[in-house]
Amino acid sequence: MRLPSEPDPPPSINIVPMIDVIFAILTFFVLSTLFLTRSEGLPVNLPGAATAELQPQEQTVVTIDASGNLLLNQQPITLDALDAAVRQRTDGGNSPLVVINADKAVPHGQVVAVMDRLRAIPNVRLAIATERP
Repeated sequence: MRLPSEPDPPPSINIVPMIDVIFAILTFFVLSTLFLTRSEGLPVNLPGAATAELQPQEQTVVTIDASGNLLLNQQPITLDALDAAVRQRTDGGNSPLVVINADKAVPHGQVVAVMDRLRAIPNVRLAIATERP
């Protein structure tokens, strides 16, 4: 029991739990934005190019990995079926963009064979994926 002569304790706000909650929310948003990035590629070692440009348009990705396997948007495909599959994916577009992700260990002839098949598609635009050095 308090005596009437004792003053009331001063009111205080403990902000330490509030700071903990704010940091927990901040951590959640930082980590969740890291998982929002869209990865369209497979692990290949891209060659470097100083004049590389971003291609912001909807694109079809053809990947040739180091062992020579051919993939269309991360799905295995053969060279003979590539032309028809790309035509089917790009029917609605005026000038479809096809990006070639070729590992730098892939022989030049295999990349040229893929490019030759893709250039047979009317109005197709080709881009070769690179990394800045």
